[in-house]
Amino acid sequence: MRTSAAGRPGRVLARLVQLLLLPALLIALWWVGSAASGNYYTPTPDVIATTFGEVWFSDRFFVDVLPSIGRLLLGFALAAVLGVGLGAVLGLSPRARAVTEPVLEFFRAVPPPVLVPLLMLLVGVNTPMKLAVIVSGCVWPILLNTIEGVRAVDPVLSDTCRCYGIRGPRWLTTLVLRSASPQIMAGLRQGLSIAIILMVISEMFASSSGLGFTIVQFQRSFAIPEMWSGIVLLGLIGFVLSVLFGLVERYVLGWYHGVRAASRGE
Repeated sequence: MRTSAAGRPGRVLARLVQLLLLPALLIALWWVGSAASGNYYTPTPDVIATTFGEVWFSDRFFVDVLPSIGRLLLGFALAAVLGVGLGAVLGLSPRARAVTEPVLEFFRAVPPPVLVPLLMLLVGVNTPMKLAVIVSGCVWPILLNTIEGVRAVDPVLSDTCRCYGIRGPRWLTTLVLRSASPQIMAGLRQGLSIAIILMVISEMFASSSGLGFTIVQFQRSFAIPEMWSGIVLLGLIGFVLSVLFGLVERYVLGWYHGVRAASRGE
């Protein structure tokens, strides 16, 4: 036990080095390359860092960043509810799946960015339009993964639940959604990545605020360090959301990882 406690700081340090080594190397390479080239369009990391603090630790955080994150999370939540709900219905009903499959494949093939002009005409240039763009793109991986997860439920377990009188909503939550949760979480992770992209795209069209609008304005006014700071901020937002989602996923799928570890004899 002492050996384990003594080796814990070393493992933590090794993990930190592993996580930070590649980013530090990439920043160093960027620094050397940008300093050597002297190109106005590729400022050095220290210029970007200074500009980052000046631009985003200001009123822009409340005017542009928070509303964008709010639309991102709300659109993702709506897509999650729609994708899981409809996916469970279609996964449990082969007939409904056969009827709706051609229509679903058609709409899935339409790139969400091309819907922006149509949604602007139908909904208007407002928050519902931006939410509709996010939902129209990130719902598909959630929906399709849910369908496949529900279809893959073990029929033996389903018969066992039936024998014990587990039916209706309890059967749905206890067996179906729980069994499909690994694939549902995989779809949600994919949908979150798409939601970040579509959040930016939705704000680039006829908008007056938001991260996408602000970054485009910086680019059009040749405020290059400010533009790079916005790109860095988007990367940081994506990283933080990915970490938070990983924590939620680890909690939700704790039973699944336990079963896999037990099957490997760990």
